[in-house]
Amino acid sequence: MDKYNLTVLNEFILVGITDHPELKVPLFGILLTVYMVSVVGNLGLIMLTKIDSRLHTPMYFFLRHLSFTDLGFSTAIGPKMLANFTVDQPIISYNWCAMQLTFFSIFISSEIFILSAMAYDRYVAICNPLLYTVIMSLKVCQVLVVIPYLYSLFLSLLTIIKIFIASFCGHVIRHFYCDSLPLISLICSNTHEIKLIILIFSAFNLVLSLLIVLVSYTLILAAIFRMNSVEGRRKAFSTCGSHLTVVVVFYGTLFFTYVHPKFSHSFDTDKMAFVFYILVIPMLNPIIYSLRNKEVKNAVHRTWRLCLNILLKM
Repeated sequence: MDKYNLTVLNEFILVGITDHPELKVPLFGILLTVYMVSVVGNLGLIMLTKIDSRLHTPMYFFLRHLSFTDLGFSTAIGPKMLANFTVDQPIISYNWCAMQLTFFSIFISSEIFILSAMAYDRYVAICNPLLYTVIMSLKVCQVLVVIPYLYSLFLSLLTIIKIFIASFCGHVIRHFYCDSLPLISLICSNTHEIKLIILIFSAFNLVLSLLIVLVSYTLILAAIFRMNSVEGRRKAFSTCGSHLTVVVVFYGTLFFTYVHPKFSHSFDTDKMAFVFYILVIPMLNPIIYSLRNKEVKNAVHRTWRLCLNILLKM
């Protein structure tokens, strides 16, 4: 009995993405490629928006932090998930499980509110263009990202401490990473309080962030339809097109992953939805902002020419 309890406290067994050995190699190759593209794309956007002075605007300030959170929550899960393809029985240590869940929770919660801040930024840019630089000052932008980070840190530590001070009666997590709900199902004691905390804060995060996005875009659409110029409407739509695409993909996947009825999808479908949510979305965001944004493409060309000039002078 003592030996069993020691095993439970030191490690958990994870359920892999697939039970079919013949799928492990192709899935590993695909997901490794997706993760590497995500890392390169998000790191590239972070560096580009920092280096290029023409991208030192509120919109790209938020985009830099969006890339940072994308990189954060995909890296919290991705490397360990990929490493598990190389072993017969995926395991994760007790401490690493706590760290993985902490960092994933911090970055994913922060991303939700950074997307909301970006929606507000687009609202100010389109509806109050003359006051844009005054309203969206550097200090305001910093506050709009610092508050989500601090709030997410507090919320993550609250839930993780509540989970990991409890005693576990099992050690098999029915997921390919340490997620809060599969972990809670292993707790021996009453979990009503932990579930209530997660439910209240998850609902609060989702409703508040989505409300900010919906109100912002409702006001944006109203302002666009009041414009007499066709060119003005086209420019306004292009200004918020990339962000709107990212929001639709992110919230659509979020609802599919967490809100759908339990009986409506198989466990394998749920795992693929989580993979899309954790790895594919962070890969898509920099692509969307690069392909649909002339300023980013021009900045890439300028930075590339600058690097070539430096190399030629060496």
